[in-house]
Amino acid sequence: MNDLPLDNIFIPSKTPSKKLMIILHGRGDSSKGFTWLPPFLNLDDMNYLLLDGPYEYFGGCSWYDLPPNQLDGIERSSSILEDILDELFATQFEASQSFLFGFSQGALLTFEFGARYERELAGYIAVSGYIFDAQTLLKEMNPALKNANWLCTHGTSDAVLPYAISKKQVEELQDGGFNIDFHTYDKDHTLVEEEVHMIKDWIQSKS
Repeated sequence: MNDLPLDNIFIPSKTPSKKLMIILHGRGDSSKGFTWLPPFLNLDDMNYLLLDGPYEYFGGCSWYDLPPNQLDGIERSSSILEDILDELFATQFEASQSFLFGFSQGALLTFEFGARYERELAGYIAVSGYIFDAQTLLKEMNPALKNANWLCTHGTSDAVLPYAISKKQVEELQDGGFNIDFHTYDKDHTLVEEEVHMIKDWIQSKS
């Protein structure tokens, strides 16, 4: 989609549909790194928009800076995502039939942006990520989204973002009223086949 403020790859659905999955990569990756996911999910009625983060990072892209300087980038990326989604939902797709998927940095944005966004999506999928500030998110989120469909997965052997931190943050959000399905896998900082099959089933159950 050439008219969007971020470089991207758009993969249209095989059948006419207003469903959309927005895919956000991790640090140092790009939209190209997730082109394998749509054919693996094999959802004929799903359109896919794979976005590049706005910052360059060692030959790839990033959504925000390394700690302790994340916040400015998180806020800027969230603002860009808001503009993109507003445009897409005003013209081509239905928010209530769409999903936000993020891996690592993209997972953080799935929570930090997704929970503050004014529209409720069909589902939010956060893989191998973390929350920047769970308590602030609970205070600032769109209250209508607590009952939205949230899916979070993490690996017990994740050497990049420790499992214990993610688990604690998810529990904070659950205690605050978030409806989060949390799934654990014996994996490092990656996606595994069993996990992707589960994600496909989860998407179909919410579509």
